[in-house]
Amino acid sequence: MKTNQWKALLGGVLLTTATTCAFAKSIPHIPGAPAIHGRPVVDAPKMLMWPRNSRPAAADLTDPTADLLFDLHGSIEKGACRKVDLVVSTEGNYHMALNTLWHKVLLPRYGRTIRSWYYTTSPPVAFPQLMHRDKLSFGNFYLHCAPEVAIAAPRLIHKLEVHGFTVGKPMAIMKSRGNVLLVKHGNPLHIHSVWDLGRPNVHLVTPNPYNEPGAFLNYATTIYEIAKHDPHPPKGWTANRLFNAIFNSRVKDKWLIGARIHHRDEPWSVAYGKADVAVIMYQLGKYTENVFPHVFTLVPLGGTVSNPRPLPGNEVDTTYLIRIKGHFTARQRAARRDFIKTLESPIFTRILNQDGLRRP
Repeated sequence: MKTNQWKALLGGVLLTTATTCAFAKSIPHIPGAPAIHGRPVVDAPKMLMWPRNSRPAAADLTDPTADLLFDLHGSIEKGACRKVDLVVSTEGNYHMALNTLWHKVLLPRYGRTIRSWYYTTSPPVAFPQLMHRDKLSFGNFYLHCAPEVAIAAPRLIHKLEVHGFTVGKPMAIMKSRGNVLLVKHGNPLHIHSVWDLGRPNVHLVTPNPYNEPGAFLNYATTIYEIAKHDPHPPKGWTANRLFNAIFNSRVKDKWLIGARIHHRDEPWSVAYGKADVAVIMYQLGKYTENVFPHVFTLVPLGGTVSNPRPLPGNEVDTTYLIRIKGHFTARQRAARRDFIKTLESPIFTRILNQDGLRRP
């Protein structure tokens, strides 16, 4: 594939012929950890990557391991957006819980007024949408509707607030139960802790640090901080040595990254790509193993798979909701209000608990 075709596919991510990253942006730094200067390799599927017919938008969700729309062409312009009752831009770290809430609670209760809707479960793209006139692209299809609600980690919520895109205060809606390791079924390489990630024969896939810096920081920090807080590290090992062995290694394909959406890319890489293991949020790992029980095995980083008790240093995230400022119709404002009601409801608390999450 030609470089410009890859660039169009990945929304500006430039790859060499060896699929080694050559990004203009820098890799996020983990406080206290060694600087990362390794060159991660994008682990992407072997398939015909047709060139896109149009330039990707600033907010682009096309991902070669999951979301490709080559044969749907079109554009929903702003004028038509007033007929769309509810648009939500959210991170995908609880997509299974949101899907249940949407179809089992929200639409049965408010379907008469919320008739036209869509939401994105992905890296939250509200900021580039709003900065670039609300445009969002999937392959060759464009959506110009502004989100009424954004749901994300504090970092993005604060960014939206600073730029004046929001109204009201953020609302904490859920909390994670830390991270786990996702390995191939049966754990053939006997990976049992973060220390095993430093072995030369173990290939790790992480979120793309340029396209998903928040998720990358979460997982990289978990590795470093668990190692740092371990009272009994393996002989001769330190957190810094482990970090360098993973992210600054010269071992071929030691550090792999996804192309765009880590909760799709990481499982693909472990199942069919070059990776042996991924660090992933507990609820995403639990869902992935439940859907593909003969493909994956979970390794807890504290506690057990059924009852996680995150080790010191294992990142526990809180997710927030913020209302987006805009000239929304009365019907859209009502739809947003009804959606927020369902998020605050006891039934959503039960859904979160079932899917490995909890209330803050």
